[in-house]
Parts: sequence; C-alpha cells; structure tokens
Amino acid sequence: MSRSRFTQTLFSSSLAVLLLGAPLALGGCGFQPLYGEREDAPQINAELKRVYVANIPERMGQQVRLALQQNMAGDGPEDPEGYKLVVQPSISYESLDIHSDNTSGRVRMNGHAHWTLYTVEQYPRMLAQGDASALDGYTSTYEQYFAQTLNNETTTGRVAKTLADQVTQQVATWFRTQATPAQKRTQGKAFYPMPNAIPNSEKDAPMEQEGDDAIPDMATGRGAPSQTGGL
Repeated sequence: MSRSRFTQTLFSSSLAVLLLGAPLALGGCGFQPLYGEREDAPQINAELKRVYVANIPERMGQQVRLALQQNMAGDGPEDPEGYKLVVQPSISYESLDIHSDNTSGRVRMNGHAHWTLYTVEQYPRMLAQGDASALDGYTSTYEQYFAQTLNNETTTGRVAKTLADQVTQQVATWFRTQATPAQKRTQGKAFYPMPNAIPNSEKDAPMEQEGDDAIPDMATGRGAPSQTGGL
C-alpha cells in the first residue's frame, strides 16, 4: 500500500471514530436532543400529539394553525385530548426604499405570536405561555398587480410557518424542562397627534400609536398591525 493511500485510510478511520464518539461526548457535557426519547424524561413527541390547537381566525391564522397541527402530529396519528394551545398571531408591514414619487421598493413584514398552553378539564389551568417573532419581506412590483398579490401571500405564508415552528419548539421545550419560556414584556405605548388627519371633534384629535421601536408608524411608512386570534 502506498504511503498516500495509507494516510487517507488512517484519516478516514480516525474521522469515523470521532463521528461515532461525538454523541457520547455531547451527552457527557449535558447536551440532549430536544426531541430525543429518554426513559427518565417526558416523551416529547407523544406529548405534542396530545395538543389541540384552538381555531385562529383569518387567513394568516389558518396558516399558523395548519402548520402547528402538522408540527404537533409529527408522524401521526395525533390524539389531542390532553392540552389546548391558544395562539394569537399578528403581522405588521413596513415600507422600505422610498422613491421620489412616494412609492416603496420593498415591503417588510414583522410577525408576532403569543401562545398559551392550557389543560383540558372542566376548569382549565394555564401551564405555560410565550412569544414568537418572525421577519420577512418582498420586493414591490406595482406594475404587476397579480405578482404583487402573490408575493404578499407567499411572504405571509412563510411568516406563518416560521411562527408555528418557533411556537412548536417552545412548547416542546416546556414539555422537557417544565420551565416557562421568556415572553415579551408589555409596556405602555405613547400616542402622537396626526396633524394632517381630519379631527373627529373639537376635543377628539386623531392620534397615532408608536411602534415597537418607539417610532410612529407614519414616520417609517408602515401600517398598524392586524390582530388575529382568540379563544
């Protein structure tokens, strides 16, 4: 055997040993796969199949729910009699790349979803709650109306799928650790007068709420978020 072939064979053998020993090394340092099955831990996949995803209104809500049902069922069949998952998604839009004619060349979507997990019993108990977020966007094509509509629908679907994946991971993490995931802190938001808007009355001037970045929507060209979800 030539020296180069011997060296290649030795390297391949060493690499195989390292790959086979990697799971043992990771297990020794405390790393455990989230969806891995252990005798001394809850069976995550089995618990996820026991989760019933409550109805979510509007098209985006339907997309989030369908993705959640698919994630929870896994290889199926599901048996959702143990838990109830309530998800409240919302999405807002931002106009980027403003042109001289006041049109935008890019639309950015900011998705958010708050979820709550309950028991299924006469008096449901809240077990855990958390928040998921997603960011996506598409290029504006005002000259092509149908392409613009398709871009919007496709991007909304991606945001819905990303939110569902994050919610599934957070719920699975709770099943493993029983620790409540970190959630978004709710803070009071400021309101700003809209000088160009028509007043509702002498004492009721139109006001605009600030965004999550403390900047009014009109200052960035974004629209107010549309809320979906419910019990």
